[in-house]
Amino acid sequence: MNPPILEGDPSDPRRKALNPGLKFLLELGPGLVFFFTTIRGAWLVGKFPILSHIGEPILIATAFFMVATALSLSVSWILTRSWPIMPLVSAIVVFVFGALALWLQDKTFAFMKPTIINSLFGITLLGGLAFGRSLLGYVFDSAFNLDAEGWRKLTFRWGLFFLFLAALNEVVWRNFSEEAWLYFKVWGTIPITLVFTLSQMPLILRHSLEDKTGKEEKAGK
Repeated sequence: MNPPILEGDPSDPRRKALNPGLKFLLELGPGLVFFFTTIRGAWLVGKFPILSHIGEPILIATAFFMVATALSLSVSWILTRSWPIMPLVSAIVVFVFGALALWLQDKTFAFMKPTIINSLFGITLLGGLAFGRSLLGYVFDSAFNLDAEGWRKLTFRWGLFFLFLAALNEVVWRNFSEEAWLYFKVWGTIPITLVFTLSQMPLILRHSLEDKTGKEEKAGK
């Protein structure tokens, strides 16, 4: 059976899962490209003067970010023959807002991109719950096997967390320097997300089907 073009349900046997380390690298890579290109933008222009036609360093970084995002999605497609839904949504926002930033020479679009992406994820997760569906499995790629109540609670919390990140991005880019926002975007959101993820482990352990199955098997012996 061929895998679906769009990433299927986490329980779909046709779905090909990426190696977790590679998946993490593909998701983090474009952001690192954006960070280092912005930091070294002046140096890059000195080495490759043609880049000056793109604009200031953050716009050059936006162009590189778009290319890196396209490459990341392409690698994912080559390995799984399907498009991962949430990275695909992120990529669409990246391409639309990146193109607007480059065309209008307005870096505001680059600042707002994380707000739009996180808002979309938050609204999608909470909206899915409103229709009785937990879509968080697409984010975690079947990393957890939870009961229905566990998925509902975890999805609700992650939905709120994405909205929190969206609001936080707005606060940072509107009230702090461009450099402060850049460091926050790469080196701030990752630790915040990691801490939040770890804080959800008690919930995950309480509702883990694997844990319950193991306890039932021990009780039956």
